Amino acid sequence: MTMYDDENASFDDENPPEESNNRTFLLVAGILGALVLLGICAVVGYLIFSNLTGQQQEAVAFQQATEQAATIQVGLTQTAAVQALTQTAAATNTPDPTDTPVIAQATLTPSPTQNPATATVGAAFTQIAVSTQTIIATSTALPNTGFIDEFGAPGLMMMAVALVAVIFLVRRLRATPTR
Repeated sequence: MTMYDDENASFDDENPPEESNNRTFLLVAGILGALVLLGICAVVGYLIFSNLTGQQQEAVAFQQATEQAATIQVGLTQTAAVQALTQTAAATNTPDPTDTPVIAQATLTPSPTQNPATATVGAAFTQIAVSTQTIIATSTALPNTGFIDEFGAPGLMMMAVALVAVIFLVRRLRATPTR
């Protein structure tokens, strides 16, 4: 005879309900999606506003160029009018010509006793003397480029010691048990 046991009558083969980890995942995914959407909106807004300001700047530049062209045109018109008045006044008040004496200037005239070969040799010696007196600059210093030249060796050593200290400090904090 078999006994019927109520406790063992229904076997639970079902898995227990899963935790709500999916809700956390969906929350994080939603936040990241919102950040991406916000970034896209910011880029689109920047493009729209920069395009509007660019159009405004072009309109202002066009207006300034037009005003400048008008100012130049007025100035040229006034200059032409003044020149026309000056020319008519000059035509009526032309002064009488005066006798201006010509000033004699001394010129280099070769003497008939100078030999052309001697002049050529003298010019060659002058060119040689000038070329030997010219100082050609040459650099003897080393170039100032690189990391050490900017920060110096003492600064580099201090940075190395600081980084080693950071390494030891981090290792010490990892080894210390948490309370």
